[in-house]
Amino acid sequence: MCYKIEGISIMLVPSILYLKIIKDILRRNNMKEWTREERYRTILEASNEEITELKKIVDSCPYRQKFHIQPTTGLLNDPNGFSYYNGEYHLFYQWFPLGPVHGIKHWYHVSSKDLVNWNDCGVGIIPTEYFESHGAFSGSGIVENNKLYLFYTGNTRNEQWVRHPYQCLAIMNSNGEIIKNNEAIIKELPQGYTDNFRDPKVFKDNNKYYCLIGAEKEENLGTIVYYESDNLLEWNFKGELKTDFFGNGFMWECPDYLKFENKGVLIFSPQGLEAEGDKYENIFQAGYLIGDKIDFSNGEFKHGEFNELDRGFDFYAPQTTEDEEGRKILIGWMGLPEIDYPTDKNGWAHCLTIPRELELKGEKLIQKPVKELELLRGEKIQGAYILSNEEKDIDGFNEKVYELICNFNNITGRYVGIKLRKGIDSETVFYYDIENKKLVLDRSKSGEVFATEYGTERKCRYDGNNLKLQIFVDTSSIEIFVNDGEEVFTSRIFTKDESNGVSIFADDYVEIDINIWAINYNN
Repeated sequence: MCYKIEGISIMLVPSILYLKIIKDILRRNNMKEWTREERYRTILEASNEEITELKKIVDSCPYRQKFHIQPTTGLLNDPNGFSYYNGEYHLFYQWFPLGPVHGIKHWYHVSSKDLVNWNDCGVGIIPTEYFESHGAFSGSGIVENNKLYLFYTGNTRNEQWVRHPYQCLAIMNSNGEIIKNNEAIIKELPQGYTDNFRDPKVFKDNNKYYCLIGAEKEENLGTIVYYESDNLLEWNFKGELKTDFFGNGFMWECPDYLKFENKGVLIFSPQGLEAEGDKYENIFQAGYLIGDKIDFSNGEFKHGEFNELDRGFDFYAPQTTEDEEGRKILIGWMGLPEIDYPTDKNGWAHCLTIPRELELKGEKLIQKPVKELELLRGEKIQGAYILSNEEKDIDGFNEKVYELICNFNNITGRYVGIKLRKGIDSETVFYYDIENKKLVLDRSKSGEVFATEYGTERKCRYDGNNLKLQIFVDTSSIEIFVNDGEEVFTSRIFTKDESNGVSIFADDYVEIDINIWAINYNN
């Protein structure tokens, strides 16, 4: 059951001025700089007319997604509070409702019984209290006492615009009602850390509760600290996690922790990594460390190398949950901070990835699309092809929203690949560069260009005679899963509506089996 917070449609302030501001801003492709006043208004300060006008602009956008979670208006970023509770998956996301910019953050709430069909539950957290005066930042959820405990960072600023973060708690009952704790549960910054101190991840380990927080040390070094509790209300600072990755990046955001039998996996999003060959090409990264389980008595974590979770252009700040079957499921933000996207001019920005089941395979975290996504499959086209130095269109298929599974067998030559959303002057290309032993995603001709300062190709190492691709294509995104999730490439693309062809190609010999399903969607 979903509970919608009352009052969001109440006119609290005159909105004629704000309607004009929205229209003026959205009229321009290159949006003007938003003022603090414009950024720091909650949904409660907007009228029905303002929201309706903005919604019209958003709904007219040709890049609205069909089967991904996306904001009704404004900007979406980090997934938050992802939990399995009361027979449903509950998911919140960071949301600024009044435009495609990072303003005062709310939590928006959706729920699902199957990870495919999501119910709109309305605004979950509106920042109205002193300890969240400038936004309800990211956090997590844990189910205890038949309630969903939601932990988040309250962002505050004083008159001099100096920030102080609070770690906060709200509790949701089985009726979907969310009540905030009347005060913050962690009020002070430990000595030695900046105000970049946020994104609490709470979990239980050996009958104790632990809270990981992403942090920046005063020396501008990223790290993760942790707290301990017996009751989820009173928390004791324990110190930093001790890792061999320390010294990389200036801030580690959105920590997460998973346990697989005798292994521990630490997921986080470090900011400020320098590019290394094909690695770390995006403005910020998301990745993981695999090692022994964390020793919370002293914070020691013995682990291997840092690995990126995703090889594409648009993936950040993922969060996981575990369901009643014990599956570990991940959802990420399909976007990045400090990047302008083509949808900005239409009053909205970003979406979330499809849900992915996580498995551990040696020293690698495997991501597979959850099986429930097969519920989306509609009409199917299949075929078997033998190519010899040629490109072949897949006849009879002209959808722009679909799932595709393609197997390349007995590969020879220099390259084989596939072109998606192909048109007269556009295509998104994914191929295996056999000579250089690399997988390559090329979006240089994917439609409207953006963020080209970070390049138009993404690559990772690969060496094999066979290749399996499972690809989900939505109106303005692609998610490519390689060999059942050994690698993933997630990216936004902004292609013309009429560009809906699919072709396969090879410079020598390859055998290809392909299955394509049109996607059934409700919107």
